[in-house]
Amino acid sequence: MRPVRTAVAGVVLGVLGLAGCGQTDGAATSAATTPAVSDTAASNSTGQGAFPVTVQAGNGAVTIAKRPEHIVSLSPTATEILFAIGAGAQVSAVDDQSNYPPEAPKTSLSGFKPNVEAIVAAKPDLVVLANDLEGVVAGLGKVGVPVLLEPAATKLDETYDQIRDLGAVTGNTAKAEEVANGVKEKLDALAAAAPKGKNLTYYHELDSTPYAATSSTFLGQVYNLFGLKNIADEAPDAAGGYPKLSAEFIAKADPDLIFLGDTKCCGQNAAALAKRPGWSGLSAVKKGRVVELDDDIASRWGPRVADLAQAVGDAVQKAAS
Repeated sequence: MRPVRTAVAGVVLGVLGLAGCGQTDGAATSAATTPAVSDTAASNSTGQGAFPVTVQAGNGAVTIAKRPEHIVSLSPTATEILFAIGAGAQVSAVDDQSNYPPEAPKTSLSGFKPNVEAIVAAKPDLVVLANDLEGVVAGLGKVGVPVLLEPAATKLDETYDQIRDLGAVTGNTAKAEEVANGVKEKLDALAAAAPKGKNLTYYHELDSTPYAATSSTFLGQVYNLFGLKNIADEAPDAAGGYPKLSAEFIAKADPDLIFLGDTKCCGQNAAALAKRPGWSGLSAVKKGRVVELDDDIASRWGPRVADLAQAVGDAVQKAAS
């Protein structure tokens, strides 16, 4: 979801990313040649899912012939989802940015500079990625490796859809449904509990340049749940939802709350903000309303979006009290 590290360059906030040659088991095929199987029809009474199964992904209708046992994830968000839905034991390798959960089998594979030969060497029966860079989808298709492209979510409903997609293609439909519903229920509960009518303004910092995210982005949707007003929405150039703001613009807007999504990458915190020219006088800085977020949680669109919402909700409750 970060314009440089996740949303734009990762496409990301984050954000925001195999089998031997000629492998055919579990190969992805186009709906044009294989009849589509709905997620509902593919589910059996045990909730584990039946195969073949077809889902609609960023690379079209993808059909998985049988339950994959050697998944390679080149998307940190997908990695988090796979482990959350109980498919962790089916994951044999993840990319160099997949640092959660800790037990994920991290490798030197890259989702930003994918190498088809290196991916194939991991002998996957399914590759999941967030970006089609370096022609990786076509490259893997040529050697019969099934690929599921799940791009950065632009709205919360897409998070739930991706969780269910990964549940369907891994044979973990029941757990995926439970996770998707659980995330939505938590977000709804947090939004319902938030103080109403406070007209609080906020600034979410993606990096210290500083880039921000507007209300139209995935991040913005999370903040919208709490009725917050985004100062970035008034930026002269929306820049696709990720405008670069000036220190003067932020000082004039004087947000009630500041959320930092660049604590780990860029070493930013409340003390660092106070040292910036003109920032020590900001209301959020003076009143202790600077929220230091975990970069990963703030730049990925998986199940831990509920943790991000919890941090926002806690800050809103504190500011409104």
